[in-house]
Amino acid sequence: MTDPEYELFAIRYATRDAQRSEHFIGGDPHDGPMPMDYFVWLARGGGRTFVIDTGFNAEIAKQRRRTFLRCPVETLRAFDIDVADVKDVILTHLHYDHAGNFDRFPNARFHLQERELAYATGRYMQYPRLSHSFEVEDVCGIVRLNYARRVLFYDGDAEIAPGLTVHAAGGHSAGLQFVRVNTRRGFVVLASDVSHFYENMTSERPFTTAFHVGDMLVGFDKLRAAAPDADHIVPGHDPLVMKLYPSPSPDLNDVAVRLDVAPSVAVQS
Repeated sequence: MTDPEYELFAIRYATRDAQRSEHFIGGDPHDGPMPMDYFVWLARGGGRTFVIDTGFNAEIAKQRRRTFLRCPVETLRAFDIDVADVKDVILTHLHYDHAGNFDRFPNARFHLQERELAYATGRYMQYPRLSHSFEVEDVCGIVRLNYARRVLFYDGDAEIAPGLTVHAAGGHSAGLQFVRVNTRRGFVVLASDVSHFYENMTSERPFTTAFHVGDMLVGFDKLRAAAPDADHIVPGHDPLVMKLYPSPSPDLNDVAVRLDVAPSVAVQS
């Protein structure tokens, strides 16, 4: 049976000014501005809707000095999606910018690598260098959802639905996973934080927030193995995504882009 083809979108909800030296372990010899965007993703097809990551809210944006552009959950209305109807949310990991707003999805199941919750509640969280990427209330909220039988755990790669799979790639966070989605242009790989920017992967220089650097490097290989080519890999925070892909409609210019069509310029592998 042929896998369904999903419509696939990236929704930009926040941004921040930053320098190149902040995005590569060991810094960068040519330091300069390198802003970061924050995304959630939406896959729709085969009669199902999948929200991939849930972003953060205005309060957290203020606390962490991020520029909040819009609520990612409320933006789903522009796609004719009622959050009460969303049954599946995939959390690539539990960092603050990927797992906030979980409580806005009252009827969803949450798909997560089991190792991620163990990491976020385990001994390493006593170290601020690692725990600063998490919001305690988000983590506690996922624990409560688990008690309510609303979290589906995975131990490695898994098929969530026909044509949609998750793939474990720890390193940035212990239980990080990326998502592979079948679309009209073939399989597209949503890297999430396996590669924050295209340049992290192409230069094989991992991002500065790291649990295990070796696993981060292996993660780049896993992305390449899962995708037909570099044009089918979408990094988790790169502003280039908004420039390479078209808006789904004029009223969503600078808000969202389609990822189920080819980028306007080939991505360097």
